[in-house]
Amino acid sequence: MHYLCQDCTKLYKNPSDGALSNLARCNYCGSPRIIAHAELDRLTIAHIDCDAFFAAIEKRDNPDLAGRPVIIGGGVRSVVSTCCYIARQSGVHSAMPASRAKKLCPDAVFIRPNMKKYVVASKQIMALMQELTPLVEPVSVDEAFLDLSGTKSLHKACAAEVLAKIALKIEKQVRISVSIGLSYNKFLAKMASDINKPRGFSVIGKEEVLSFLQPLSISKIFGVGKVFAQKLNKDGFQTIGDLQKHPSNNLMLRYGDMGASLSKLSHGIDDRKVKITRKRKSVGSEKTFPKDIADFEILSTKLFELCENVSLSLKQKNLTGDTITLKLKSSNFASRTRAKQIILPTQLAHIIFEVAQNILAKEIDGTNFRLIGIAISGLQKGIGIDPVDLIDPKIARKVAAERAVDSLRDKFGKQAVVLGRLYHHDNKSDSVVNEIRSKKNEQKKTERKR
Repeated sequence: MHYLCQDCTKLYKNPSDGALSNLARCNYCGSPRIIAHAELDRLTIAHIDCDAFFAAIEKRDNPDLAGRPVIIGGGVRSVVSTCCYIARQSGVHSAMPASRAKKLCPDAVFIRPNMKKYVVASKQIMALMQELTPLVEPVSVDEAFLDLSGTKSLHKACAAEVLAKIALKIEKQVRISVSIGLSYNKFLAKMASDINKPRGFSVIGKEEVLSFLQPLSISKIFGVGKVFAQKLNKDGFQTIGDLQKHPSNNLMLRYGDMGASLSKLSHGIDDRKVKITRKRKSVGSEKTFPKDIADFEILSTKLFELCENVSLSLKQKNLTGDTITLKLKSSNFASRTRAKQIILPTQLAHIIFEVAQNILAKEIDGTNFRLIGIAISGLQKGIGIDPVDLIDPKIARKVAAERAVDSLRDKFGKQAVVLGRLYHHDNKSDSVVNEIRSKKNEQKKTERKR
């Protein structure tokens, strides 16, 4: 067994001077913040997540907010961007309508987001991470994956020691706290960082991975959203342990490639590498408005057009991507970027749009925006991706309809079919398919006349 102190950052295998008098405290400094794990000196993939980042920055800059519930969001018609842990005790959470948050926590201080200030802090933190390893992959403004394999000789310390030190360094220099997850792959590192917030440091090793995952809800698997979780629940899968009991082939028969991914993740298998972001390529599209826009529905319409452009570029280059990034620029030129990684790479417009629209909904706080953009990264060749045999008949119909539209556009050009209704109203998908068939029939008639 190895022991690591989060406060003095000492790593030791056996207690000095005999047995530990108290296993709950550090043998060197007496701190109660002790991590004990048999694989502590061998694990190298980490996830660092800032604790209630936006709210923490606001509290840092305004001492009067200490001890008070703070919610980052706009007026009563907006949604909660994030909130401090005091507010969370009242049941407030991100993406909740601000009016609901006000009822749950009437004493809360509401603050509009100040992205310029948050980005400055984010850059400070990312720079500190870059000092540890070049393999840093930011996931959003307040979290990143790190690959510390091969850095032990450089730092004269294992990954766990180095991570404990950077947590203290961030607290001293940036004056906010972070939580750390350490494991042997990205999926588990991310899961570990959520275990013991705030100021947490949690470890998931190979020895206990199956027993650790077994009782957890299937919604804990990244990429399993509300709709997919409901489908899995209906099929009898409540916990990750339920997935572990089924052979990969069975899950593939039910859910296609998604089933294969679920099988791997339920057994703690994740082959994704930590990517160096400065080398990561992306496909994107953005639009500047002649007049600033704050309305969600109007922004969604603009966003849909951009998602179609990105999807078309991906299809033309036979590429897919797994990380979707939304970009917004306000009337005062303040920028916001938000990213979400999906469980399977895609090139389909309706999937890109649905993910991006969910991100957009969390950013609607009364701010007037002059620009919106969408990008997809984590690119790879698109062979065999986006299968039609997906988890839900409605989704399968959307995929089939979009592929049919692509085929038609290849023959008649991009303007052959306008797709707006396909993504906003499921019950109109059939009319789009009928429109496609009609176009094809017209083509056949023309060919016969010739």
